Amino acid sequence: MRGMNDLVRQAQMMHKKMGQLQEDLSGRTVEAQSGGGMVSVVATCAGDVTSVKIDKSVVDPEDVEMLQDLVLAAVGEALKQARELREAEMSKLTGGLKLPGII
Repeated sequence: MRGMNDLVRQAQMMHKKMGQLQEDLSGRTVEAQSGGGMVSVVATCAGDVTSVKIDKSVVDPEDVEMLQDLVLAAVGEALKQARELREAEMSKLTGGLKLPGII
């Protein structure tokens, strides 16, 4: 029975550490750029975009599609970086064990 109690205690400790890590990650940000830095996007590791900056020189009413592509590329890259950072931090905690619904 002692082994089972130890296992339950370890699971509770891991659950607590995961909660702390998720809280920490929600406040951490990543930044990605496109167009040589003309568009910059900041996102949290929780997947929220918190900032978009666009250089005036890239705003061309005759070429809105280019601006859309630059914004989309920067947002996509920021969210990818946030996801990769979140997965790497969680992997450290779980020892590389893939836990469904956690990462």
